[in-house]
Amino acid sequence: MRYLNAILALLMVAFAAVQYNDPDAFFWVVIYLVSGAWAGIAAFRPSRLDQTGVRRALLLTLGAAVVFMVAFWPQDAFWWRQDVWWESEAAREGMGLMICTAVILIVVGTAFRPGRNGVTEA
Repeated sequence: MRYLNAILALLMVAFAAVQYNDPDAFFWVVIYLVSGAWAGIAAFRPSRLDQTGVRRALLLTLGAAVVFMVAFWPQDAFWWRQDVWWESEAAREGMGLMICTAVILIVVGTAFRPGRNGVTEA
C-alpha cells in the first residue's frame, strides 16, 4: 500500500501543477494537494494514521470530498466519453473530484484496514 499511496501522492501533485492556467486554479490546487497530502502521509508517515485526531480529520476530508463530488457530478450526457469531457470543463472538474475521492478512499482503506494498529476482523 505504501507504493500505491506514494504514486497517488505524486499523481495528485502533478494534477495540482497543471492547474496553473485555470481561472479557478487556487480552488483546484488545494483540492488536489489535500488528497495528495493524505496519500503522502499514508505512504511516508503511516504511523500518523493511527492517531485518533488524524483519523477524524481523514474521515472529515472524505465526507467533504463526497459532498464536493456529488455537487460537481457532471451533468453532461455521456460525460465519460473523450469527445464530451474534452469540451466540457464541468465534466473534467467532476472527474477530477471523483479521482480525489478515490484517492482519499484508498487512504481510508489503508488507515482502517484490519490488522492495523491492533484492529482485528470480527
